[in-house]
Order: sequence, then C-alpha cells, then structure tokens
Amino acid sequence: MSGEQTVEPICVRINEAARMIGIGRTKLYELISTGELETVKIGKATRVTTSSLHDLVRRRRARDQRA
Repeated sequence: MSGEQTVEPICVRINEAARMIGIGRTKLYELISTGELETVKIGKATRVTTSSLHDLVRRRRARDQRA
C-alpha cells in the first residue's frame, strides 16, 4: 500500500462541472444564474464548487422522491 489518498477537488472548471452531472454548459450557466450552483472567481477564472454540485443533486433527488 502506498498510502496515497485521492483528494476530491473543492472546485472545478465549468466544462468539468457540466460533465460531472451530465448536462451541457448552457444548462449549467442557467443553474448558476438562478443561484442553484455556487461559483468562485479565482482571478479571471470561474470555478464551480463541488459541494454545490452535490447539493444540487441531493435537492433534485429529494424533490423527485416527493413527486
């Protein structure tokens, strides 16, 4: 055993965020504009927090289970 651990990033690029949840960039930007996803600016770069991606999926799953 090497002792190395995989570390999940705390934020990802727009394209990666869209790929992670299986949507297009346009839909991702829509979710950002409505406040459903949290972004951070690092210099000129916009990143999406992975915690907000997980939260979005949790909220959508809960909503779908109630329906």
